[in-house]
This record gives sequence, structure tokens and C-alpha cells, in this order.
Amino acid sequence: MRIIQTQPIARRRVRMAAALAATGILAMAGVLGVTSPKVAAQAPVAPPRPGLTLTSTAFPDGGVIPNRHTQAGDQVSPALAWSNVPAGTQSFVLHMRDPDVARNRGTDDQVHWLRWNLPGTATGLNEGQPSGAQLPDGSQQISASGPMYRGPGAPAAGPLHHYTFELYALDTRLEVAPGADAWETRTRIWQAMNGHVLGKAVYVGLFKRPQ
Repeated sequence: MRIIQTQPIARRRVRMAAALAATGILAMAGVLGVTSPKVAAQAPVAPPRPGLTLTSTAFPDGGVIPNRHTQAGDQVSPALAWSNVPAGTQSFVLHMRDPDVARNRGTDDQVHWLRWNLPGTATGLNEGQPSGAQLPDGSQQISASGPMYRGPGAPAAGPLHHYTFELYALDTRLEVAPGADAWETRTRIWQAMNGHVLGKAVYVGLFKRPQ
């Protein structure tokens, strides 16, 4: 009588099935782009590029704006500087606003300074910028006071206002003519800027008139 040894054969079949299953898993991992952490080479990760930065020597970010730059003084525009300009920048827009003001009981705030088409090669503005709608560097400007810088003027009786300087780096120059006033002009500029902003920086100063 022949005795058939079934147990070794069964074990071999189990091992073969396990090997085939493992091969299938590895093949599927290859299709899905999954690699073993021991085998895959870690590509070096470049550090993130610093964002556009706006600074001033006139006052610290979040600090009180000296009277010299306000309606309580000579309304001299503060010195501003910027760095980490995005590649491809063709022009800048500088916008100074008072977000604590609700103009005519609406959503508009106060336009203290709006300057557009600053050259893309510029790295700042000196203190005491001149008035005039068209400036020597090719830029244009307007504010609630006219074609000039308008200093902060929050009343003494209220809280400190947050005067916000916003700098936008654009990939184009803007073909925008001034509107009837600073708010209409700002609306036109915002529309023209849409889709062209490469970077933005913000700097804030506080002020209210002395008692």
C-alpha cells in the first residue's frame, strides 16, 4: 500500500500562495507609486522663499506714529522700505488706509495714500514724498485730501486708530486713470490689480490726536 504524504505538499502550496500574494502587493505598490522608505531617496526640500516685507524707520510695526507724520504735525510721509520682492515684479501699489473709519456709514474706509505704478525696481520711498498727481518716478498718487499723502488724524476723544500700509507687488503696470475721488480711483485700481498680485506686505501704525 502507498502512503501519500499530503502535509508537506500542503505546506509548499501555502508558501507558494504567500509568495505570489507578496509579489502582487509589491507590483501594485509600484503601480501606485508607493516605494519602501528604506529604498526611496529623500529629495532635498528647499527652504520656503521669504515673503515680501515692508518696514519703516519712522516707527515700529504696531507702534505709535510720531506727530511729525500726522495731522497733528507736518504731515510728512514716513520713510518706507521693502525687501524680498517676488520674481517678475513690474510695479508696486502702496495703499495707506484707516480701517477704523466707516465712511458715510458704509463699508468704505479712509484713503490716506494710494500710489500706483511705483517702479518694479524700487526698494522704498524716502521720507517727505512730494505732492502731485504724477511723480518723477512714473507713479501716480491720490488720497482723500487730493494728490498727496494724508497723515493720520483720529480724534483725541476716541481710541487709537490702526493706520495700515499695504504694499502689493504686481506682474504688470496699471493703465488706470484717476477717478472723481480717491474712493472711485481705489475701486478702479483694485479691479485692474485682480489676477496680477505676486505678493503683499502690511505694516501698521497707531495714532490719535493728543489731548
